[in-house]
Amino acid sequence: MKSAPRLTANSLASLPPAQRLAFLRSLSADELALLEHDWRFWARPDQLAPAGEWRIWAAIAGRGWGKTKVGAQWVIDVAGEGRVRVALIGRTAADVRGTMVEGDSGILASSPPWFRPKWEPSIGDAGRLTWPNGAQAFGYSAAEPQALRGPQHHAGWCDELAAWRRMRDAWDMYRFGLRLGGRPRTCITTTPTPAALIKELVADRRKAPDGTPLVRIVRGRTYDNAANLADDFLAELKAKYEGTRLGRQELDGEILTDKPGALWTLTTLERTRAGAVLPEMQRIVVAVDPPVSSKDGADECGIIVAGLGADGHGYVLADESERGLDPKQWAEKAIAAYVVHQADRIVAEANQGGEMVGTVIRQVDGNVPVKLVHATRGKYLRAEPVSALYAQGRVHHSGVFKVLEDQMTDFTADFDRTKAGYSPDRLDALVWAITELMLTGGPARPQIRRL
Repeated sequence: MKSAPRLTANSLASLPPAQRLAFLRSLSADELALLEHDWRFWARPDQLAPAGEWRIWAAIAGRGWGKTKVGAQWVIDVAGEGRVRVALIGRTAADVRGTMVEGDSGILASSPPWFRPKWEPSIGDAGRLTWPNGAQAFGYSAAEPQALRGPQHHAGWCDELAAWRRMRDAWDMYRFGLRLGGRPRTCITTTPTPAALIKELVADRRKAPDGTPLVRIVRGRTYDNAANLADDFLAELKAKYEGTRLGRQELDGEILTDKPGALWTLTTLERTRAGAVLPEMQRIVVAVDPPVSSKDGADECGIIVAGLGADGHGYVLADESERGLDPKQWAEKAIAAYVVHQADRIVAEANQGGEMVGTVIRQVDGNVPVKLVHATRGKYLRAEPVSALYAQGRVHHSGVFKVLEDQMTDFTADFDRTKAGYSPDRLDALVWAITELMLTGGPARPQIRRL
């Protein structure tokens, strides 16, 4: 006998107004409350966990698709199974607290009143949730993989996996501890990048005992969730990013391949990525590409920290770039990076602000050494020698810097910032940093003497 179709918000909305109102009036107050918190009623089919004996369910989709809501609801469902231990792993501890737990679509906001967990943000690495039935979820920052070395879990929610700076290390440590219960499971919610781990998950063809795939992948676009997004938001994104490589990745959820003619390739960045242990740094600089304005829609301020290792190789240590900073704010942020990383100097491009760039930095802290650099050639010509160092395997990224790497692998000789929808300010700062360390300002190179 064929079962009746499941009632959903979409199917209810499709009924004539009179029938819709009659149905809602037929429900008691308790039934209405249950309906309000019934995720299976509100969710689109692709937002519900698949059936079968899968071990990894990855929602790889564009921004605004509803990934956070999917992860939060899945964790609530897992917690409802009993006294389980769940890992909540975000890009940083702040992301775990601010997005996964306390966010508008996070666990607390998605929990029904009768099954709301107790939230203790100061417990552990990034907080602890405890449900009325004894289930617990523990927050972890992917930036600190060692925190995942000891704990054991029945399940885990990995949010924005593709943006984890120490992706492989954190993933491995988490997986080693995923050993409780008869069917440990992982939910991944992320916008895509062509990182090796993401590609491995998509290509995984292993089967579960019931014949279904062990790794289930759902793909989605920002526009799939248009009914829940502001029209102005969608219109702006479409006008600015539709058809661009960035838009294909961030809106359409595509995993992109190498771009023909780009100075950097995804393959090179993955091949040369640094391990967990770095050599001693001989020099460290903070490079700044200041924006012309801090108004809405202005360019980012590129702030990149890089070092020259004792092995003679360059290492990108941090990307502190940000949009909307006024001169005092970006100067303060650059100086903070200088202090945290014990850098030797700040290198700042002075084409836009001239000597004023150095003046702004010195007004914040007059003791910080500043070197002003001036661009006399185009971006592409300045970037070529740095790209060559990467190709030679002499520059490495200490972790994953998603937005920076997107700019690098999108940069070609005919790059058009209008068509791309952004200015490659992070890339500019990177070029200044590596140029200072390895092409102009590094240790003197040995000279060949003719006898």
